Amino acid sequence: MGAAATEGLRERKRRETRQRIAEVGQRLFLAHGYENTTLDAIATEAGISRRTFFSYFKSKDDVILFWQQAGASSLYAELLETSPDVSPLDAVRDVMVKHIERYTTEQMIAVDNLMRSSEALRARKQTHYAEQEQALFETLCEVWRQPERRTSLRMVAMVSVGAMRLALQAWRDQTGQRKPVARFLRDAFDSLRMEL
Repeated sequence: MGAAATEGLRERKRRETRQRIAEVGQRLFLAHGYENTTLDAIATEAGISRRTFFSYFKSKDDVILFWQQAGASSLYAELLETSPDVSPLDAVRDVMVKHIERYTTEQMIAVDNLMRSSEALRARKQTHYAEQEQALFETLCEVWRQPERRTSLRMVAMVSVGAMRLALQAWRDQTGQRKPVARFLRDAFDSLRMEL
């Protein structure tokens, strides 16, 4: 049975409140910008007090971190379902492309603009890449369990996050009619594959 089945009413309400606060925060950040969204506005919109906000999150940065981690957790959970007979690099590519295809170009632009809107968020984004790489490596080690593969799995994690970063940069720098970010991600992995 899953964690949701074993969690009590109190834990479920806490999880749901945290989720609601994060969703409100994300919506307000995207609508008004990170700097222009106050903790009071998030609390009011979420139907809680400012004091209650601090029972769930330490800062506005933590709200952003929450939804970054939620997306990443979903990706890792899906990767855990991969057969160990598949190439780790191909498995990561397929899962990353599938996850990024869920976002429209407009959503990607809004999130990208948000993450670049303040120095704190730009720094948070760089930290998030390092955390993603480590979490991806740990997930890969759960699927491909042979100890002798750990070095190559670490390299897969490193180059996969690197491919994603380069794809996002190329997508951001494009001019004219915008192509979907998933195409840039596929191209980055194809280029990587050709160089191996």
